[in-house]
Amino acid sequence: MQIGVETSKAVDQRRVFVIDADDVTRTVLQFMLQDEIETHEVASLDEAFVKGVDWLKPHLILLGASLLSGNAQGVVAEIFQRFGGVRLVIVADASDDPAVTASLRAGAHGTILKPLTLEAVRRKVDTVLGRTGAAPLVTLPGL
Repeated sequence: MQIGVETSKAVDQRRVFVIDADDVTRTVLQFMLQDEIETHEVASLDEAFVKGVDWLKPHLILLGASLLSGNAQGVVAEIFQRFGGVRLVIVADASDDPAVTASLRAGAHGTILKPLTLEAVRRKVDTVLGRTGAAPLVTLPGL
């Protein structure tokens, strides 16, 4: 099901990895993005490192804050080392979470805060990837 998809974005050759231990968050983010950009969901960093071989290297990683537990700077550094040139956005409950702050200091490119909305997620992805023209939301009559 395509919701407000801009054709130029749908043919974008870049890919996003959604890495989060919470399967609901992963699924929601993949659903929100899959019509506009190739999106893969994985449950752990180890799985992402295995999946992220050269031919499937991500251009953007949406990382659940729960995976930063206690070592945000180390996690961010390892991601940048394994996936050179990748953009990193932290998905979190609150912007004042110490792990989120530490990851931003370590070089993460931004945050997406819950509750997740289609417009906010797509706008952040577009901004971080440097894509122009945010996709309009479709309003259905009577809803």
